[in-house]
Amino acid sequence: MSEPEKLTKSKDVIAYLTEQFPECFSVKGDAKPLKIGIFEDLAKRLESDDKVSKTRLRTALRHYTNSWRYLYSVKAGVQRVDLDGQPVEAVNEEHQQHAQETLKESKAKVAEKNKAAAKASAKKAPTKDKGAGSSKPKSKPKAANKPNKPQVKLADVELNKLSVGQQVQVKAGNTPMSATIMELDKDDVQVQLQNGLTMKVKADKIFLRA
Repeated sequence: MSEPEKLTKSKDVIAYLTEQFPECFSVKGDAKPLKIGIFEDLAKRLESDDKVSKTRLRTALRHYTNSWRYLYSVKAGVQRVDLDGQPVEAVNEEHQQHAQETLKESKAKVAEKNKAAAKASAKKAPTKDKGAGSSKPKSKPKAANKPNKPQVKLADVELNKLSVGQQVQVKAGNTPMSATIMELDKDDVQVQLQNGLTMKVKADKIFLRA
């Protein structure tokens, strides 16, 4: 009898928890605030489950509760749930404030990365030669006469290596755009562009900076 395959990726662990405890965890739609100390409940329930180690479980749980989708759900008065989806206590003002601060910091980091990426891309962009008829000598030949090409070098990435909140490049047209992963659903990836627009694209349109 073969041993069950161990889950090593947070995405796979979260999907497994969603299967085991569908009234508590979810991978899309609105999330539910979790009971404080739910890790201990999970560890006890899955004690004899060889597919998930405590270390992977703790990492996946941290990943789940730090996602934007989950942080949006932590609002004062909303009931926290246990593994069976039963309400146990209401979220208090302090926890809501902490969630909002965490969300704000996360968004600020993403915005800063986008800003830095845009700045770096602008520096690499070629400048057009406006003085074509000028007698001023050219010091070095530039690529001004060559057709413009995207300055961002892209690298393919496997779907199972993507995670919610990750900074990626979306190639919806000729020019790649910086975006943040909001949700993963099989072969579809929902992203948020720098302008705030959200869109769903196929995994083969997602790239990382080379």
